[in-house]
Amino acid sequence: MESDALREIRDAIRTIPDYPKPGVMFRDITTLLGNARVFRSVVDLLVEPWLGRRIDRVAGIEARGFILGGAIAHQLSAGFVPIRKKGKLPHTTVRVAYSLEYGLDEMEMHRDAVVSGERIILVDDLIATGGTAEAAVKLLRTLGAEILAACFIVDLPDLGGSARLEALKVPVRTLVAFR
Repeated sequence: MESDALREIRDAIRTIPDYPKPGVMFRDITTLLGNARVFRSVVDLLVEPWLGRRIDRVAGIEARGFILGGAIAHQLSAGFVPIRKKGKLPHTTVRVAYSLEYGLDEMEMHRDAVVSGERIILVDDLIATGGTAEAAVKLLRTLGAEILAACFIVDLPDLGGSARLEALKVPVRTLVAFR
């Protein structure tokens, strides 16, 4: 049974039919981010399991993962690591290629953003097929990070992304699911 807080989070997410292509129901969290009380509730719920535990860094996937990840890192007194699309970072990077439904893309992070053995939480707004999150996990692991969990506001379980991360031994925490 869904709590009042989770129902409020679900209700704050706008659904846009047929975006970016016909048949897709786009889950837009910008309406949630604009509601200070609900946004605070999301951050509190995603932070809750980690309070009192050592978290070295929160890694956020471009772009909405930056918004959530920064807020979560602040609450946990942890550092923040941006994981970006290729070519956006100014210093020496490590990179990983990954598949999208329409081809390949690459993401990268600064080589010195994570020290081997650091305890990391990965954050983004939504988990769908899991390709981007899986690539982020692989990228973090190339630098020796210990990924404690991947956290998302929204899960689209029918697309299998959460299962894909769990197969990599990464626990997944989501707040609401849309089928």
